[in-house]
Formats: sequence, structure tokens, C-alpha cells
Amino acid sequence: MIDVEQAEAALVEHYPRLVRLAYLVLPPGLGRNRRVLTAHAVTQRALPRHRTAAADTVLPAQRTDGRPAPDPGYAFVRQRVLRAALAAGRPALRFGSRRLPLPQLPPLLPQVWGLRLFPRSGGADELALDQALSALSAPARAAYALRGLEGLGDREVRRILAAAGVAAPREALAEADAAAAPPGSRDGSLLDSGEFDPCSLQARPTDLIRRRQHVRAALAAAVAAAVCGALLALPGDGWGRDDGAAAPPYARNAAAEAALKPAELTRAPGDAWRTAVRTDFSAWPARGGRTHDTALLRRALAAWARPGDRVQVSATPGTPSGPAAGPAQLLYAGEADGAAVVLLYDGLRVVRYAEAADGPGGGAALDFARTDGADAAGAAALVLSRTDDNVRYLTAPWVRSVALADLTGGPEERAAPLHRSADGVTDPVPAPARGSSCTRWPALEMTGHLYTDLGELTPARLTYGAPGRAAEPAGRAARTAWARTACQLPAVRARGVREVNAWEYARQRLPEHGGTAAWLCTRAETWRGPGSRTMAQFQPPVAGDGDGPGTRRYPPGAVAARSEGGRDCGPRSPHALAGVLWKSAAGHWWLVAAGSDEVRGVAAGGGVTGRTKGRLLAVRATAGAHARLTARLPGGGRFTALH
Repeated sequence: MIDVEQAEAALVEHYPRLVRLAYLVLPPGLGRNRRVLTAHAVTQRALPRHRTAAADTVLPAQRTDGRPAPDPGYAFVRQRVLRAALAAGRPALRFGSRRLPLPQLPPLLPQVWGLRLFPRSGGADELALDQALSALSAPARAAYALRGLEGLGDREVRRILAAAGVAAPREALAEADAAAAPPGSRDGSLLDSGEFDPCSLQARPTDLIRRRQHVRAALAAAVAAAVCGALLALPGDGWGRDDGAAAPPYARNAAAEAALKPAELTRAPGDAWRTAVRTDFSAWPARGGRTHDTALLRRALAAWARPGDRVQVSATPGTPSGPAAGPAQLLYAGEADGAAVVLLYDGLRVVRYAEAADGPGGGAALDFARTDGADAAGAAALVLSRTDDNVRYLTAPWVRSVALADLTGGPEERAAPLHRSADGVTDPVPAPARGSSCTRWPALEMTGHLYTDLGELTPARLTYGAPGRAAEPAGRAARTAWARTACQLPAVRARGVREVNAWEYARQRLPEHGGTAAWLCTRAETWRGPGSRTMAQFQPPVAGDGDGPGTRRYPPGAVAARSEGGRDCGPRSPHALAGVLWKSAAGHWWLVAAGSDEVRGVAAGGGVTGRTKGRLLAVRATAGAHARLTARLPGGGRFTALH
């Protein structure tokens, strides 16, 4: 038996080590301040409340390297810390035996008012390792930390992960192995640095001006709450008898009450899209088996107007989540995968409300996505539900057929027809894999367009071609480019992306008979305009035919540069320039760079020097060299490479 005293002694003795482990496993999306506080909270709550049997704990195996095995009390506390940290990355709303994924929200407690606490910043290697760990799933981060911090072998790591509730420990280890960590991190030295130490912290104040504004706003809210409480105490019927998970009403307002009435919802006729001046979501008819379920619609509208504590709210970046200005349009109300779903549209946003099919007893989820300016291609489908790594779509009434394809299959891939119900609801479609695993990337072909799921309510449209002339990815060159680009799409997931365009701006014969490489610029545009992301890719020639064991016919390219915001590779700046260090088969290093068609000269400076009058550059270099690239345009203008 392991009692509380034994566990407490191990916790006190190894507290910094346990907090560091929790910090590494917790979701990076929490931010450094919240990860620090949560790591301490998870560790301090690891003590059992009662005398606990060791049967539920993976006790340390006898070491074969001569070092003593860890204390059983420490192993017990470590497992509880690991299980709690992994659970923090798996938020979910349960409806009976079903589990509805929800947006990840930071825990409310603990809080440190007025201060932001975060570990001391490390060097370039620590930053690179932190970015590599951020790209991993929680089980993979746990596997990486157990090996790097605890010095455990793969077999023991698998046993500990399985005991902590990880469904696939082997896959977690494989993902950790594939992490693009900087040199030297495998021996654990970087994990021991101050960058990942939640016990050695820096303190900074929060926004002082905003804090004063919040205090004044809180006082005003308290006065308003007192007035509203007095009004609600007066005789009357209130805002509705059954508002489900919505918060209590604040005060009477004629326009707000009208937006809460199911009878006031607008509904487009079934054939409105055939004659509509604008073919977008406003032309969608109301579909689904519960479009006349007044109670469900009332709960959805009430939750939208004033979401309560049991409503999990998420919104794509740049999307306001406030109530509707007036009656919204009903797009869908029905059931999908054990949940009741309502889709609403207010001209600017699409809103999805989801609760358990038998009622809102377990809470509800409310998702917002900006869709202003949508055309027929942008309003082709909406995500109806996500369950068990599958996605179910509701398609527009003008979509005649839907087919499912694998982007990584290249030009040889043939899309398979996807069944839909009479309401336009598709069969479940596999969601793109998360983490480093990317063996396939599902995409939908609808009305001659190509779409993929990037974690939004609206699927992102995929195009191919030069800025301003992009079209559907048809033809061998376009499908080959996307086959080698698909696995880079996680970099723009959940950012409110409307469209992603891939553009092959150059092809280059590599030195020393290295074959021909392709240079691509990939740009993701958002619904809100700002926030675009641009990425330059170097796609070297594929060795052999790609059909051998363990090989891919269309392996992913290498990311040469990234940028966020700006006009690079867009209609307002249709230029591209990027370079990489490339190693020939003879073992020689080269700086290879390429610019788009209008480039009349490329120059390299810094660690590698050289220039060319054309748009393709190849200069001998050394491993690890850094160079600055500039390009010259016909009119004498210059621009620098993506970086």
C-alpha cells in the first residue's frame, strides 16, 4: 500500500521535477502564464485523499543500467500528475455514452491577480524545441518528457502512458520520435533548461489601463445587475419558460426579445437559390427533422443571446460572438450522431448550437464562424457534427454531387462518390490526422471545387495558380503540387481560413545532376482579411518511382520560409523568392534559390555570397550557413525573400 504520507514525501522531494513534467505535457494553447499555474495546480492535487493501493500504479521496473529504481511513492505521484495533465488537453461534453468535442478552454483556477508569471526565456535551441513540442499531441509530449526527463526506456514509457489512459502508446512514441527537435535535445539537456522550469519564474504586470477599465465596468455591471434584479422581481412571465443552458435574462428589450422568438426566424423557400440575386447562405432553405421543434429553437436562440455557464462557446479568430441584432435565418435543425444541432445565419456569421438529442441536461456547445462575403463556392457546405475523428457536412441545395478524395494520392487518385441524405447531410468523412502523422488527407469535391476540413464550421476551399488567376486544382501539375503540400495544412488549422492557394512559381535544375525541383508558394486567406499566412516550399525530385516499401509516391516538400500577414504571394504582391541549403548526392552543400517569373536577378549575401542575372541561383555553401536573399524586378524595384 502507498499511503498519503509516503506520497506527500515523494511530492515534496521531487516537486520541481513533477511540475516541469506537467508543464511540458499541458496544452501549449493555454499560454505560458496559464500553463505555469495549471502545472502547479495539477501537481499539488496529485496527492490521494485516502490510503491508496498501488494496483492502479505502474511501479518502476528494476533498472539494468546500474542506477537505482525510482521510489514507488514517486512513481505513484508521477502517474497521477501525468494523468491529470493529459486530461487537461481532452476537454469534452458528454451526452450519455457519447462524447462531443469542445474547444479547449483554460481552467478558471488557480488565478494570480495583477501578475503574469512565466519561465525565463532560453536561447534559439530552447525556442526551437518548444515549437517542436507544441506541434505534438499531448501523449507524444508525455512520451518525449518521460524519456528526456525521466530517462525511461520505450517499454516502460508505453506502460506508464497506457496506465495514464493513453489509447495508443506506441503511436505516441512514434510521434515523439518524429519531432523536429534541435541537436542536443535527445539527451535531455534542453528539457532541463530554465525555458521549461515552472518553478523559476519572471513576473510582469497585466495591462494596467485595461485593469482600471475592468474595475469601472465591474462597478457599472453591479449597479445594472441590482436594477435588473429588481425588475425581474416584478410580476411577469420573463423571457421564456425553457431556455435550457442559457443564462438568466438581464432585462426586457423589445428587439432582443424578438430575436429570441422561434416564430420570428426567417426561412428561405426551398427553391430560393434558383432565382436569388446572391447565391450564398441566405439562399439556403431550412432543412432537418426538427425545424418545427419550438423548444429546441428557443433554447438555441436563448443560448446565443446569453450563454450560461453550461454553454461552451468557441469562435474562429476575428468572429464576434455577441447576440444577433434581430431575427436570424434558420438553416438546419435536426439530429446528427446523437446530438440535436441547429444552424443559424445572421448575414455575417453562421452559428451552430449543439446539445444532447434528448435535451440540454449535460450542457451545450455554441460555435461561431464568420462568413460575410461568401459566394456560391464559399457557401457550398457547413460542418454539421464532429465525432470519433469523423466529420459530417450539410451541403448547399445547389450542390449536385459530393465525392471524397485523398489529396496525398496525387493525379492518380480517383474520388469516390459520397452518399447524402435527402436534406443534404453527408455520410461521415474522416477528419485530417493531427500531429506528425500524415498518411492521407481527405478532401471533398463539390460543384467542381475542392475543399478540406481545417477545424472550422466552413470547409476551406483549395485552389491552384498564380495570384489573381487561381483556379480549381485540375490537371497533373496541380494535383501533384497539392499531393506534396497537403501535409503542411495543419499550420493554418483553426485560424478562420477561407481559401488556400498553392502556386508553383519556379522549377529549377539542381547542381551535380540532382534532378529538377519545384518551388511553391502557398497562401491561406482568412474570412476577416488580416491574418493570412504564406509559406514557401522546396519540393526536391522524388527518388525512384516512390513505390518501394516504406516510400511515398508524393512525399511532402520542405518548408523554406513562412510569413504571417502581409501581401506576399497575393494579388497585391504577386512575387515570390525563397532559398534553402541543399545537399547533393556527392555530399556537397549548395544554396539554391528561385524567384517568380518577373524576377530579373537574385543576389545572396551574409554567410553565402553570389548573384545571378536570372531568377535561379545555385551557389556552393557550407552546412548551417545563413544567407540574405534579394531579388530585382524589371523596373528596378527590389524585394527580399520570405523568412
